[in-house]
Amino acid sequence: MRNARPLEGIVIVELGHSVAAPYAGLILADLGARVIKVENPKQGDYARDWAPPFWRDTSSSFASLNRGKESITIDFSNADERAMLRRLIIENADGVVQNLRPGTLDQFGFSAASFLAEKPSLIWCDIGAFGAKGPMAHKPGYDPLVQASTGIMSVTGEGNRPPVRVGISMVDMGSGMWSVIGFLASLIGRMNNAGGGLVSTSLFETGLAWMMIPLAGYEAAGDIRRPYGSGVAEIVPYQAFQTKDGWMMIAAGNDNLFRKLCEVIDRNDLAKDPDFASNSARVVNRERLIPVIAEAVSGFSAEELGQRLDAAGVPNSPLLGIEDVARHPQTKALDLIVECDDKLSLVTIPISFDGERPRTARRAPKLGENNDIKRNRYDNIKRGARHA
Repeated sequence: MRNARPLEGIVIVELGHSVAAPYAGLILADLGARVIKVENPKQGDYARDWAPPFWRDTSSSFASLNRGKESITIDFSNADERAMLRRLIIENADGVVQNLRPGTLDQFGFSAASFLAEKPSLIWCDIGAFGAKGPMAHKPGYDPLVQASTGIMSVTGEGNRPPVRVGISMVDMGSGMWSVIGFLASLIGRMNNAGGGLVSTSLFETGLAWMMIPLAGYEAAGDIRRPYGSGVAEIVPYQAFQTKDGWMMIAAGNDNLFRKLCEVIDRNDLAKDPDFASNSARVVNRERLIPVIAEAVSGFSAEELGQRLDAAGVPNSPLLGIEDVARHPQTKALDLIVECDDKLSLVTIPISFDGERPRTARRAPKLGENNDIKRNRYDNIKRGARHA
């Protein structure tokens, strides 16, 4: 069996806060890297105070994003502290992940170019807000700002109602994932003697990437998407319907599945109607079809409808709340949640190697908990990369 934590021996310095860079660091930590998180000594990562709820003395948000890391504090206004951090990176780090406000590190001489000139094997990962160039390059950015500015909010929610953002930090976390993909690609390149280098991504670029299909529709036909709530523009019916006792997501993603759905809800006439027989016809005639299906579905209980759809092979799911998902047997079966050494159960990264989950069960660090690294343990970091 291969090593389920293939990045053991790799050292990452995380100059990050909030979500994007910390999520990148979390992925790398679960994959086996030693991740040393650098924080402001006065308040630390902003996410430490994103609460309630708290777990022990830190927010549950911070705990979820920083499991398995170490924390040191650096006062960037102090030249000696900056020198300590530079030495740590130059002598020990394989990679740096940072998402600080544009220009923050440059004013202290911590540009990617300066580090790469001194250590060409270093892989420096920048996660920006609106990208490295362009008229918005120097603007600060947060997940909801980018959901707004890349069009995500324009296709989310329901028509003729106030804008709605996706309820999770999708853009932040996606940017962290792109950063990790870039780091791993660069690591392979370094193994092939290509050296290190600068990996750049941003929240805005991530938002545009998630808008790939709507933007393609616009370029192809000038199509401007409407928000369809739980539905999508290109496929009908592909949305949530209300049963007698709850909501049911039904994904009849092709003509055959639509015919099976019609059988289940006792409306075979719909599948024979030329206005609904093909998906393209159903998209055009959405406003006529959806109310008919909704009326038919409303006569079933969620359990009965789910059983009938399952038997017919029509993809479906009840809408579950957080409390349901946390205790769901499928969640348990996939072994995706780890109980950390502080007894808080947290979600790990959703991949396996030969059936084994890469994960760390070490709790998120307290602010500056590992400051001994700064004082006397520089020479042992690479040799002791799997620090407990």
